[in-house]
Amino acid sequence: MRDLFIDHSIAKLRQYEKRIVACLDQLSFEQIWWREADTQNSIGNLVLHLSGNVRQWIISGVGNRPDVRERDKEFSARESVSAGELKALLSDTLDEAVPVLERLSAEQLVEVRTIQGYDKSVLEAVYQVVEHFSHHAGQILYATKLLTGNDLGFYRHLNQPAHSEKTP
Repeated sequence: MRDLFIDHSIAKLRQYEKRIVACLDQLSFEQIWWREADTQNSIGNLVLHLSGNVRQWIISGVGNRPDVRERDKEFSARESVSAGELKALLSDTLDEAVPVLERLSAEQLVEVRTIQGYDKSVLEAVYQVVEHFSHHAGQILYATKLLTGNDLGFYRHLNQPAHSEKTP
């Protein structure tokens, strides 16, 4: 059960990362940092926020490394980081988080940690991160569609005709 949970969690984080990168590759610098109102977050802010969240909850909270997150800066940044830097930050953060997840034992999944002021089991912390990543990835995908008018194509394979071959 432990392997299924951890492997699926890592696979989902990597899948969302690839989709976010595909979005960043389609957007101009201005589009990455666009916001309709100052109370909204740009795609750039969301990528910074995802990196900060993974770092705080997985690398620090689960992996017992120092918590160096400056959450307010994730949202206050304005046109400060290029697409390439955002992609590298997200990739580097996940590259650091994945080994923390891979090293977890089944026994560690039920250990309670205090992360961001919340007492959560390690399993709950991992679940929170994957769920949180999913929510913001969805926002990034939606914003990319709005800004570009493009179909991102992540589900094109579902429009293919079913195989007519019969299984033996």
